[in-house]
Amino acid sequence: MTIPLTLACERYDRTEALRDGRVVPAGVDLTYLPQQVEETFFRMARFQEFDAAEMSLSSYVIGLTREAPFVALPVFPSRFFRHSGIYVSARSGIETPRDLVGKKVGIAEWQLTANVWIRGILADEYDVPVESVTYRTGGLHDPGRPEKITLDLPSDVRVEPIGPGETLSDLLAAGELDAVYTPRAPRSFLAGDGRVRRLFEQSGEAEVEYFQRTGIFPIMHVVVLRREVYEANRWLARSLYDAFSAAKRLCEQNFEETAALRYMLPWLLDEVDRTTSIMGDDFWPYGLDANRENLRTFLRYSFEQGCAARRLEPEELFAPETLEDTLV
Repeated sequence: MTIPLTLACERYDRTEALRDGRVVPAGVDLTYLPQQVEETFFRMARFQEFDAAEMSLSSYVIGLTREAPFVALPVFPSRFFRHSGIYVSARSGIETPRDLVGKKVGIAEWQLTANVWIRGILADEYDVPVESVTYRTGGLHDPGRPEKITLDLPSDVRVEPIGPGETLSDLLAAGELDAVYTPRAPRSFLAGDGRVRRLFEQSGEAEVEYFQRTGIFPIMHVVVLRREVYEANRWLARSLYDAFSAAKRLCEQNFEETAALRYMLPWLLDEVDRTTSIMGDDFWPYGLDANRENLRTFLRYSFEQGCAARRLEPEELFAPETLEDTLV
């Protein structure tokens, strides 16, 4: 007998074997619902529509210090270096990260995982204190985006919404915002609008230097189970963790294919060699041990920035069934 389970998750190379059925979680009749991450996050956080889902790491951490409706697996479907996610107006006079001090910066939401990382990295690495800029919140491309989660921010942080008909992308292009922190590129930038550029023009180089200095490849998303689903059948956590791990291994094998390229990157093998030379063979690790310092850094940022109600430890995040392997 198997348990029916819905999983809402974006389509990724590392999860494709779960979606197409090559990997089947033990004891589970899985329905994989591929959809954009913003939709999944909103529907899971607001309505808890799915049994399991990809979720913003930040939203999960905040919830864990409140009513704790979910329990996570140490599976990280999305990771991203975010130096490339800082865009500046050509009229702002911003040339270096330190120039952000005293400026007006747009963000879609305060608690957005990418923004928590960006603010923390700017504070730690570039001496841009979180409270040293004025933040304007709103939709990047669509007016009226609200903060999904009610927050109690530090008293020295200044956050104001943009106008009801305004967007961050338009305000940045017009020079009414000095910068925008965002996981998605503004349309003005993608359109080649010379009024908008990245703060880090060579963001890849800055991100490699950051990794070599810290060992951190920032975690963006985590996989969660609704707590009542987990409590009813705690073995589900390990079954899903093992299945996600198996799907990732199949993806990694595709990188080694030389008869025909599985991905439309002509120099894929060279890029894999370059990545492993910098980050090691397992450059996208699952599990707690390989990600402990990564998570500890994020948890510090979340607490310091007024997102999490208390400073969590990495071990508190995950179902205990996923943290130890059976040895024979």
